[in-house]
Amino acid sequence: MARPQSGNIIVIGAGAAGLMAARELARAGRRVTIVEARDRCGGRINPLAAASFGYRADGGAEFVHGEAPVTRALLREAGLSLAPVQGQRWTAQAGQLHLESFDDTDDAALQQALRDVTDDMPIAEFLRRYFAGAQHEQLRHAIRRMVEGYDAADPERASTLALREEWMGGEQSRQARRIGGGYGALIDFLAAECRKHQVALHLGSAVVAIEAGDGGVSVRCANGDAHQADAIVLTVPPPLLNRIALPLPEREKVLAAADIGFGNVIKLLLRFDRRWWLDQHEDLADLTFLISEAEIPVWWTQHPADAPVLTGWLAGPKTAAMAHLDEDGLIDAGLASLAAIFGRDPKQLKRILVAARAIDWGRDPYAGGAYSYATPATRAAQARLSHLDGRPVFFSGEALYQGRDMGTVEAALASGLETARAIVGTGDRGD
Repeated sequence: MARPQSGNIIVIGAGAAGLMAARELARAGRRVTIVEARDRCGGRINPLAAASFGYRADGGAEFVHGEAPVTRALLREAGLSLAPVQGQRWTAQAGQLHLESFDDTDDAALQQALRDVTDDMPIAEFLRRYFAGAQHEQLRHAIRRMVEGYDAADPERASTLALREEWMGGEQSRQARRIGGGYGALIDFLAAECRKHQVALHLGSAVVAIEAGDGGVSVRCANGDAHQADAIVLTVPPPLLNRIALPLPEREKVLAAADIGFGNVIKLLLRFDRRWWLDQHEDLADLTFLISEAEIPVWWTQHPADAPVLTGWLAGPKTAAMAHLDEDGLIDAGLASLAAIFGRDPKQLKRILVAARAIDWGRDPYAGGAYSYATPATRAAQARLSHLDGRPVFFSGEALYQGRDMGTVEAALASGLETARAIVGTGDRGD
């Protein structure tokens, strides 16, 4: 099938990748329509009401990681600030709180072993091969906890070489930052930019089928809406690709998505009437992150802001054990975890709870999980899905980003930008 001129384009998904692609295409003179299943923009960026938490909290993505050049450029355009996360990291062990510490000996051994790896393998296999002894039990536990908790990844699938690139990227790559006004402010800016450039936005329109023919492509939605265009940018998360009826060539491409890891996150936001964790621990005034072995193991504050909010985080395969809980059950689990960490009564914590949200991204019908991670087969899968083969359907999103920041909002923005530029280039040549 000959590639038509791509003057009229449909972007499926109004998350970071979709909005970025739509803006870039519209600025290049294309007629762009965004079709979004949710009743809002942002996708896995999910700003919550300021009235509930005292600020515009992030129910999804919250931190800016690494150098993030595309994100920073957008923030400058939008006049939004970016501040590094400050404060101390603490751990809770055996009923005691301690400032987080690292074993330099094990860290040096890990760095050397990572440098020696030439063939990729799952990180669990790497640990079995290089750190099998009992003396390395603490290191194995720490690495698995990081892979599951930070990367939302299954250690039996996560790529060692990708994690090496992430871990050895220098201090800049590990520094977390927050956007003034949260990620919601960035989404607001992108949505406004799309409207300024005459992008049509259809919310509440879940795409169920894409068809392609000599006259272009068409999209059918569950609500009965239909749209036609010359080309489509498909930005939905990998778990949703199989829920859309696709033309045969795209169905064959989508098979590769199984080689892209996609992890889950359960995120809790609990607002109390005061910062009660300072009652007996005044030295926690500069607490940022708290790592524990509780059921909800990771917590953080909004330091240096004094908001009485604790955010809980459970990621990776362990989220499956809580899949049966509804939102109230997850909130109770969070309160029980905090009570165990601090030696408090969960009923007393519940009495001083002002607002709460618990979001299991794996149960979100338009996400199917939180974010992607690399397996040893992921780079080949990304290349297959991103290959420009003259077809009118383009795949985009954070899961297809082939740089170090895969799984981040930066990856989504960069992928959307790259896809838009590829379409503009191929359309101008008439390929």
